[in-house]
Amino acid sequence: MHLRGQIIDIPNQRIFPGVIEMADGKIVAVREDPSVTDPGYLCSGFIDAHVHIESSLLTPPEFARIAVIHGTVGTVSDPHEIANVLGIEGVRYMQKLATQTPCKIHFGIPSCVPATNFETAGATLGPDAIEELCRDKSLLYLSEMMNFPGVIHRDPEVMQKIEIAKQYGKRIDGHAPVLRGEDLKKYVSAGIETDHECFQIDEAREKLSLGQKILIREGSAAKNFEELWPLLNEAPESCMLCSDDKHPDDLMEGHINQLCARAIAHGVPLFHVLRAACLNPVEHYGLRCGLLRPGDPADLIRLHDLVSFRVMETWIDGQCVARDGHSLLPKSKSPRANQFHATTKVPSHFAVPIPPHLAPQGRDERPARPLDQVGANKPHDLKIRVIEALDGQIITGAGEAEALIHENCAVADPSRDILKITVVNRYKDAPPATAFVRGVGLKSGAIASSVAHDCHNIVAIGTSDEDLARVINLLIQNEGGIAAIGPNGLEDVLPLPVAGLMSDGYAEEVAAAYVRLTRTAKSLGSPLHAPYMTLSFLALLVIPALKLSDLGLFDGSKFEFVPVWTSNPIATG
Repeated sequence: MHLRGQIIDIPNQRIFPGVIEMADGKIVAVREDPSVTDPGYLCSGFIDAHVHIESSLLTPPEFARIAVIHGTVGTVSDPHEIANVLGIEGVRYMQKLATQTPCKIHFGIPSCVPATNFETAGATLGPDAIEELCRDKSLLYLSEMMNFPGVIHRDPEVMQKIEIAKQYGKRIDGHAPVLRGEDLKKYVSAGIETDHECFQIDEAREKLSLGQKILIREGSAAKNFEELWPLLNEAPESCMLCSDDKHPDDLMEGHINQLCARAIAHGVPLFHVLRAACLNPVEHYGLRCGLLRPGDPADLIRLHDLVSFRVMETWIDGQCVARDGHSLLPKSKSPRANQFHATTKVPSHFAVPIPPHLAPQGRDERPARPLDQVGANKPHDLKIRVIEALDGQIITGAGEAEALIHENCAVADPSRDILKITVVNRYKDAPPATAFVRGVGLKSGAIASSVAHDCHNIVAIGTSDEDLARVINLLIQNEGGIAAIGPNGLEDVLPLPVAGLMSDGYAEEVAAAYVRLTRTAKSLGSPLHAPYMTLSFLALLVIPALKLSDLGLFDGSKFEFVPVWTSNPIATG
């Protein structure tokens, strides 16, 4: 088998006409031939250097079937999401399904299951489980160490996990948003080698100066490329590209190829871009992907041009797996595995009563309205903490608002974009935790998801307690999914029967359903680009500032629970 075209030699920064000879899935020879005029550029394939496949709502074979269209030949994938639901069984489930696709999905060992002790997960992976997984040579690295306070303060169990990984020669990935200064030095000194959580370029530069490699992230929720792309000029040898979380509609449109095109549009030199997109992940993690060298696996792509990065063909192990925007891999349905034990909820489960020490004495009942309208009859300045959702970011702000009171309870106030948010334990019957959020913008109805990082309980936002109960019960009936409810009996749901995280169906159908649900959420008033992705991160405690777990409202900056009610003004952010 021969492929002819303009060959891109990334290590030596050359482009030359030539022929690539392949046999038995390997590259036999790479020959320069000035007579070659065949169209297209032959290049090493793209690597997503950090992605949770579960967040595509697709199983590994279906994720891969679409990703190869865009020139992705391999991934560095953290099965952290399914591990929080099913433990080691979930990791093995993903590994088994990944063998059904030629795309080279390289899994890591989830380091933080659960991510914190302030939430309820479906499983726990302690040091013994980490060691069991480290014995598996196909698991190449210890996945993102999210418990950065534990690393900084040298928590014995956290450090034991890191030491076990070192003993087995595993790479160690980081996760330390906004960490700077002496605390960052302590974190890096423990052996943490990468970070994909940089939101500001100065933070990334500081981490680079300490020897970390920076994964420039652009996903469906966290979008950091525009802030960080200059690093491709400053430190091309220490950068990689990743999506982290890619929802199915976005995956249908593109993958790492899109970031390459954007970098070129910013004027980044071609070989800096390709080094980050193709070469650095393979060399850092020791991936099984080829790099256009004799003896390597025949993993490569044919690009139409070096501006749009439109992929004409994708080859893996000498097999053409995609051509001209069409996947040549078969569609695949996967077996179901799940853990879902939540019981039916009623509106009263989501009440937020005024605590006794703040309750007005002898207060007469009045129609629900902001307290600032009560005037002289207001005995207390009753305020609530409010999670500030930010479009395109997984960080949140921490705000406050005057409570809207009805029947001695704080209620949602859509007129001020103050909505109820709740997290319902899906692993056992337990009282929900309920708080308030601003920035989601619903004017009516509710949205909900069982994709709720990292423990994947049910998270929902609604304009009333009745709406919350209705949308959550819809998810409970389906044992997981994403859903929306609205006026006039509106109900829509995308079931996710694989761990409450993934569909067992085809990518095109899942993407279409996700687009439909996104439109529904926007029709209910949300201005967010990806409301369900934003929703799924409002329970992620390891990302500042204010988040909600099934156990309560959590300050991610201080790493402690805080009350919903506050009688004193609090700083906004």
